[in-house]
Amino acid sequence: MPDQSPMVKQYLSIKEKHQDAILFFRLGDFYEMFYQDAEVASRELDLVLTGRGQEENRMPMCGIPFHAADNYVARLIDKGYKVAICEQVEDPKLAKGVVKREVIRIITPGTVIESNLLSDKTNNYLLAITKEKNKFGLAYVDASTGEFRVTEVDNREKLLDEVNRINPSEILVSDMLENSWKLGNREVYSQVSHTTFQDTYDLEASEEKLKEFFKVNSLDSFGLSSVKTAWGAAAAILDYLKETQKTSLDHINQIRPYHTSQFMFIDASTRRNLELVQTIRDKSFRGSLLWVIDKTKTSMGSRLLRQWVLQPLLDAKKINQRLEAVEELFGNGMLRAELGQEIKNISDIERAVGRIASASANARDLIALKESLRLLPKLRNLSTKVQSSMLKELHGLPDFGDVLDLISRSIADDPPFVLKDGGLIKEGCNSELDEIKKAVREGKDWIAHLEREERKKTGIKSLKVGFTRVFGYYIEVTKANLSQVPNNYIRKQTLVNCERFITPELKEKESLILNADERMKEMEYKVFCEVRSKVAEHTPELQKLAHVLAQIDVLLSLAEVAVEDRYCKPKILNPKSEIRTRINIIESRHPVVEKTLGAYQFVPNKVEMDNEESRFLLITGPNMAGKSTYMRQIALISLMAQIGSFVPAKEAELCLIDRIFTRIGAMDDIFAGQSTFMMEMTETANILHNATEKSLIVLDEIGRGTSTFDGMSIAAEVADYIHAIIKAKTLFATHYHEITQLADKHPGMKNLNVLVKEEGDHVTFLHKIVEGPADRSYGIQVAKLAGLPKEVVQRAKEVYNTLEMVESDLGKVKGKRGKGKKKQTRAENQVSLF
Repeated sequence: MPDQSPMVKQYLSIKEKHQDAILFFRLGDFYEMFYQDAEVASRELDLVLTGRGQEENRMPMCGIPFHAADNYVARLIDKGYKVAICEQVEDPKLAKGVVKREVIRIITPGTVIESNLLSDKTNNYLLAITKEKNKFGLAYVDASTGEFRVTEVDNREKLLDEVNRINPSEILVSDMLENSWKLGNREVYSQVSHTTFQDTYDLEASEEKLKEFFKVNSLDSFGLSSVKTAWGAAAAILDYLKETQKTSLDHINQIRPYHTSQFMFIDASTRRNLELVQTIRDKSFRGSLLWVIDKTKTSMGSRLLRQWVLQPLLDAKKINQRLEAVEELFGNGMLRAELGQEIKNISDIERAVGRIASASANARDLIALKESLRLLPKLRNLSTKVQSSMLKELHGLPDFGDVLDLISRSIADDPPFVLKDGGLIKEGCNSELDEIKKAVREGKDWIAHLEREERKKTGIKSLKVGFTRVFGYYIEVTKANLSQVPNNYIRKQTLVNCERFITPELKEKESLILNADERMKEMEYKVFCEVRSKVAEHTPELQKLAHVLAQIDVLLSLAEVAVEDRYCKPKILNPKSEIRTRINIIESRHPVVEKTLGAYQFVPNKVEMDNEESRFLLITGPNMAGKSTYMRQIALISLMAQIGSFVPAKEAELCLIDRIFTRIGAMDDIFAGQSTFMMEMTETANILHNATEKSLIVLDEIGRGTSTFDGMSIAAEVADYIHAIIKAKTLFATHYHEITQLADKHPGMKNLNVLVKEEGDHVTFLHKIVEGPADRSYGIQVAKLAGLPKEVVQRAKEVYNTLEMVESDLGKVKGKRGKGKKKQTRAENQVSLF
């Protein structure tokens, strides 16, 4: 490497400490990148790559305007990169030699707090994982809101399912887990930015670090004794945030433990199959359950509702508290409308408070908070009329009058985005600042007066007084009028069509004005920071307010959906009652399919499941007739009820479900080397190993990925095992009609089928579920509807008729043979299997 300039040496010194990040190096009005960073940035951001020096020693470089940095940072973060922001930390005018620079923040996918870099409707989580003996510790934080949660799980499958539910933007993985994590979770690991940390967090060191951060004498203050395995993960997160944020983390003021046993267990396959937050086909929001029920009016509410959907409750008392609140809003249209009218004007307080507490908020964040706080009196007044405990929570919160007053008298009503250009603070907020503003104003008035006076003195009507950052104030005279320029004018700049001059008096005023203007901006920024700090002192109370408002927004959304889509309040059966295991739904509907078809177009169906006669439903019928829809709607209705939502039905009586398992559809996992059938068997094995008597199982076409005899045998034994051993409530759809005979042998197993209307070769699906087995699958008719060539359909009919005749003949042979016959063909054995 050739001789380096002082600036390049400074860059390399700083870069040495941030090898894993792209360094944005501030030079004037640009962020510059050099060497490998420049090559990466130019490729990922479509920037022109330039360079300095000769070819063999050329230094690659590229740059971006500092005011446009957010857009470029967002693109890099989205691609999984980290960005280190290196700023000038001293006034260039006062610098001796190279201006001092420091990295003021490292932005990573999991530590973003800027609203323009985040999705409004989803949380942005940073997650950490540690392991101790046979347990995994898991901690995650949303740096933009301060939410901090910890738990522990006892096996890898639960860990991966929890990671999948949380859907972090970035994962911190203990070096003790690095290799096994890669092998165990290819999909998550390859798609999420990850950082390996050196796991030196033993229990004692982690405890001390957490106590020091939260300023408590004991972690029992947060109830963390039951999740000790997660202490190291939590400590790793705090160290990572301190390293990257380099600012206050006061908005992270509590840490909340949870246990997966508190919530309905929904594995990744079930979340995908039921399309809870995105569709299977194109991963879009439209077409998901959340799309149907999310009518929230705030970003905070939208994020909270998503959390509810992914974590249905198992506590009947808490479920009923939510249902009671929804019921009150459902039945009171005036209250619903008035609350909604106010809530829709609430800004994202949750994230604004996060930025205020971390000293990264701008003046517009404070104004948005002020406007939201102004709505509190009306909301509190409305809450005095309510009965449900969840809606009453708002009335017990402070009125934040002091915060509202502080912002109202301090911050300009329409402040600029940039904090150091002035225009932030109102007159009367600070007497010293007012004096400086007066000096600036008087100076600028003098400048405006100067132009009029000089025109009169010189007689030059086109004379004007202007200003540039480089040359300061000047008097401009066109070349045609140069003969009229007075002797006291001093030439400052020559342009093509004019000359620019100064006067001793103008030069003196310029110095006073510019100095006053600079002092004014510095003082405004100082006053703003003081105001922001005072508001930050109310962080815990403001976070509580944000949560309560988000909660009310969610309840309003669920009530509005219930009214618009004719949902009913489900009755949650007491787990201790005699009928605690019943599912009884009258006119059940699929929320998403109904929304897509339109009101009153969906054909509703009755659902009856209890331990005595019908805890296992064998469902047969043709493809496209509605078997999958029927099964999914029962699962979705159970889930909706346990998040506290009304459900799409006329009436619903539901027991608590601890887990929902689904096996629907076929899909290869080529990356993992698993065929469709292997995936099917793997998911089925997971269900058989983990389902309980309190679970709901949805199985669609088990055994279809292999030969008829193999598949039928597997399907029959899976059904028998679930019924006899697990005893879970089960919806089992199949095209193997022979399996329907199982219902004759097993109490609690019941046959259902989907009605079909036949007219010659044409079939009409009535989408109505009735008792009894189907006698055929109508596969050829469905193939005809799908548009297969007529020749294929006709030939398929002929083959079908031939096979039907063979089966009939085999049945006759079987009937003629006596008990003394020892041998039968394989086909005959299959016919007689049931």
